[in-house]
Amino acid sequence: MRRASLSVALITALARSVSGAPPTLEEIRKEMAIPSAGDMRGQLDGVGFPTTAAQMAKVFGLSADPPAPERLGETPAPGVAGAVCPHDDVLYAGRVYRGVLPLVTAKTVVVVGVFHRFRKFDAKDVLVFDTYRAWRAPDGEVTVSPLREEVLARLPKGDALSDAAMHDSEHSVETIVHWLKHRRKDVEILPVLVPSMGWERLSELGERLGGALAQVARARGLVLGRDLAVVVSADAIHYGADFRHVPFGDGGIDAYAKATARDVSMLRALGGPLEDSRARRFYETCVNPQSPADYRVTWCGRFSIPLGLVALSRLGRDLGLSLEAMPLAYATSVGAPELPVRGDGLGETAPANLYHFVGYSSVAVVPAGSVK
Repeated sequence: MRRASLSVALITALARSVSGAPPTLEEIRKEMAIPSAGDMRGQLDGVGFPTTAAQMAKVFGLSADPPAPERLGETPAPGVAGAVCPHDDVLYAGRVYRGVLPLVTAKTVVVVGVFHRFRKFDAKDVLVFDTYRAWRAPDGEVTVSPLREEVLARLPKGDALSDAAMHDSEHSVETIVHWLKHRRKDVEILPVLVPSMGWERLSELGERLGGALAQVARARGLVLGRDLAVVVSADAIHYGADFRHVPFGDGGIDAYAKATARDVSMLRALGGPLEDSRARRFYETCVNPQSPADYRVTWCGRFSIPLGLVALSRLGRDLGLSLEAMPLAYATSVGAPELPVRGDGLGETAPANLYHFVGYSSVAVVPAGSVK
């Protein structure tokens, strides 16, 4: 009788699960729809996000069709200093992308992303930068801004690290990059991921990131909104038993109504001057401060939103601008018909129903008093 033998790959995977070692770059790239190679970051999600120019053009066109997301306030003129935008499948969230990302017209955009898999990499209390020269997008490559090295040089040791595997494992930045590229062909990006951290550390890192960006902006003569902007990636509520979040019951119309009403209330609470107290209130609504990795409310932007807003506040303050947040719109994965793009090679990465749904919010950040 022949003995069964374990494959080298299985032995490696088992050893890693026991040791707790993070995934390797090679392992992560095997998960990517279009693997990164050399100095070009590829694309992790090839199902929920377009991979070709034709797909991107069709999604962009269809995303303008009704019904529009629930409107929460006035829409400012293009050229905003910052924004909050979702990162879910385009057939669910496309209308929200379309309402907010065209407002971002700066050439250089800092994209503050969610780091969903921070536990796998044991990442916390640090800002995670990428190592690439450029990122691929359906409409062509997107250059990583030279501001990255200048910002890193201004951050204290221990505040940041640069890691290709961490960025390759994360989808929350790439779809925003695709939409920015579709609207401005020469756009440059500075991607940053935000893992788990306590409020004091988050506030500290947000302040330092904003301060470093302001130093670089002044040195280069960059105008916030015109030349430089910050986009924060974040999906809102993840509701359902598999998300381990069912405070209003397993699902159904009543649970949906209560969960989405809470989302809108949280969004409206972010509106107004960029003050640390608002960012902290949001953080503590979503996060258990004694154990930051644990949710109270399942917004995956629980770290990216408050850090991004703290950074924007410091950036504006150092540049002599008082900034305010303007909630724009809200939608969900089940609140409107999906975009009809399944026949074009796109689909969903998770189901959408009243027992498993995700919320999408959009926020603009503008100089205080610029919108009457």
